[in-house]
Amino acid sequence: MKNKQIENCITVEHLNKTYITYKRGETFRETVKSFFKREQVLIKAVNDISFTVPSGSIIGVLGPNGAGKSTLIKMMTGTLFPTSGTIDVMGYMPVKNRSRYVRRIGAVFGQKSQLIWDIPPVDSFAMNAAIYNIPKDVYKSRLDKMCAMFDLGDVIYKPTRVLSLGERMKCEFIMAMLHEPEVVFLDEPTIGLDVIAKQKIRSFIKAMNKNGTTFVLTTHDLEDVEQLAQEVIIVNHGEKVFDGTLHELRSILGEKKIISLTFDKAVKDFSLKGATIVEKPSDREIVLEVDTSKASVSKVIKKISEQYVFTDISVKELPMETIITHVYNE
Repeated sequence: MKNKQIENCITVEHLNKTYITYKRGETFRETVKSFFKREQVLIKAVNDISFTVPSGSIIGVLGPNGAGKSTLIKMMTGTLFPTSGTIDVMGYMPVKNRSRYVRRIGAVFGQKSQLIWDIPPVDSFAMNAAIYNIPKDVYKSRLDKMCAMFDLGDVIYKPTRVLSLGERMKCEFIMAMLHEPEVVFLDEPTIGLDVIAKQKIRSFIKAMNKNGTTFVLTTHDLEDVEQLAQEVIIVNHGEKVFDGTLHELRSILGEKKIISLTFDKAVKDFSLKGATIVEKPSDREIVLEVDTSKASVSKVIKKISEQYVFTDISVKELPMETIITHVYNE
């Protein structure tokens, strides 16, 4: 049975991770000189990051390649020592209380497998059950339940090496969740998966979250974030540049909407006050960006209908890619 959850299950304060590398000379003379005296170069992978994660939430960690996301996750799981700062997860310091700490967390890394390559996943599951001292009846009940959720059938009895990427990732999730961890760290869990496999994994994460499991998710797939995360942290160049809800993230560029219109005939000189044309796929199609704080969507549509006849219309949120790109660049 899980312990009673506290308000914030993760607290990170002034976290830093600095790597030391060495500069190599470009010329032959400088290269020889470096054998005797090397110039140190400090790389700040994580620079003074602080945040909290409420218990029972799903938080997304975003950032471009090399931003420090994976380094941050590794320090939170206890596989990497921080240079300075503190990490508190459910009252544990990951690197100091590792043996007790790992019994209460789970981890899924999209590019690293926990399964043993030459044996079926079910044997790897049994091994984990023995490591975590899970009673046989409890183990069977949990395994049956999760296999049913993923619709795995006989897949778990095939050697891991013959499984598809989607089947293997589903088994990775079962491997990480068998001991019912209270906090699960996910690093690119849907990378390379097809639409159906992604949706199965997202549904599984939502179901586990409803039972109280906290998830920390790093990904480049913004659909994962939009469907799962309640809050988002964005890191860039090792620093935290945003920490808030998805609604707050969307409001960075204002209350904007994207309106796509298809007219009954070609429109050459389209103009509308309060709307900006962002794309014109054809003579009969126009994509507009509207700031709804200045003009409501209904008023914009009314103005358009007074001047033109359209056969199709759709109203969408500003693409998350646009917002994220803006945050990265800023």
